[in-house]
Amino acid sequence: MMENRLLHTPEGVRDLYGEEYLKKLSLQNVLYQKIKSYGYMDIMTPTFEFFDVYSKEIGTTPSKELYKFFDKENNTLVMRPDFTPSVARAAAKYFMENNQPARLCYLGNTFTNSSDLQGKLKEVTQIGAECIGDDSVEADAEMISLVIEALLKAGLSDFQVSIGAVEYFKGICESAGIMESVELELREQISNKNYFGTEEILTDCHLDSDTRQQIIHVTELFGTEEILDDALKNAGNERSIRAVCRLKNLYEMLVCYGFEKYVTFDFGMLSKYHYYTGIIFRAYTFGTGDAIVKGGRYDGLLQKFGKESPAIGFAIVIDQLMSAMMRQKIAMPVISNYIPVLYDQNSVKEAVVFAQKLRQDGYEAELIKEREGISWENRILPGKEKLIQKAYVLKDGREPVIVYAKADRKV
Repeated sequence: MMENRLLHTPEGVRDLYGEEYLKKLSLQNVLYQKIKSYGYMDIMTPTFEFFDVYSKEIGTTPSKELYKFFDKENNTLVMRPDFTPSVARAAAKYFMENNQPARLCYLGNTFTNSSDLQGKLKEVTQIGAECIGDDSVEADAEMISLVIEALLKAGLSDFQVSIGAVEYFKGICESAGIMESVELELREQISNKNYFGTEEILTDCHLDSDTRQQIIHVTELFGTEEILDDALKNAGNERSIRAVCRLKNLYEMLVCYGFEKYVTFDFGMLSKYHYYTGIIFRAYTFGTGDAIVKGGRYDGLLQKFGKESPAIGFAIVIDQLMSAMMRQKIAMPVISNYIPVLYDQNSVKEAVVFAQKLRQDGYEAELIKEREGISWENRILPGKEKLIQKAYVLKDGREPVIVYAKADRKV
């Protein structure tokens, strides 16, 4: 029983190999090159951090969803569930005296120890970007445009980026005299589309009917740019009005980029990450039940690490994006250079020389010794058979013979 159990992975993680892993690597590279084209600099932060980087005060993943452990000094450490606080910590450390905008990008895995994922992965790969030190609406537009361009470059065409504004909801709650703890409860219920739970909390707050209706109406504010005028009428306070005006300016910038058709607005979209302070956004497409991109503005987060600086960023969940693309039957642009070289006992030296020449020319040449009664096709490891570009056979020291060839293709 123990041997059988050890052959499997824990719930929420999986193995990748062969064609599927090559697709993932190729997709990562496409997204990475697009992010780099905007001038972003690479940063790599540790897989685990001190617990305080992801504590309740930071406003990130709940403690019960963190993978926690101790080091030899008895410090509590956590596997990163989210890149943003980690990058914010590093930026505060290395750019403490620098007031110029810093554009940083990353690629790596995150870990979430949640029991209610319903088949979703607990370890996922994310690629993302953070623009630190720029509080302008132009920075907001750049981030969302970069997301749209990256998804288009990956081959996705049918998707929407939904944009919300945390400040809008905060302004209404502040105007109504709602305590922060209650506001966070409301945000959680509204984010989960639990309108009955929302009404129950509002009833317990003993708010007047107009204020209750104003908050409930937030959940109905979603659609194209026309919904912004409705949100403006519902605002009722300067803080919320400023939030709507910023979204209007953002939309004008996205029109300049030519990406307005990919954008909708949703004022009821309120992230579980409490460090968001301005716009928040998510990208959705068919074939996956969760967002493939999550992002937003977090102007107060770096202050937690000792640096006053505005910031905005996003993360593309590569596993979610791959799943959606596969279900939509979107080919991923993978070109394989794999070439198996089959040889017999009389052609060992010739095969080695030939394989070395292929490798020097940029091919992935695998030497496979002939076995009696087994064809060259059956000697290929499962997961690699679709990657073959050409196959050669060397026998009795003669010249290599091509036994299979195909043109480069998408897989």
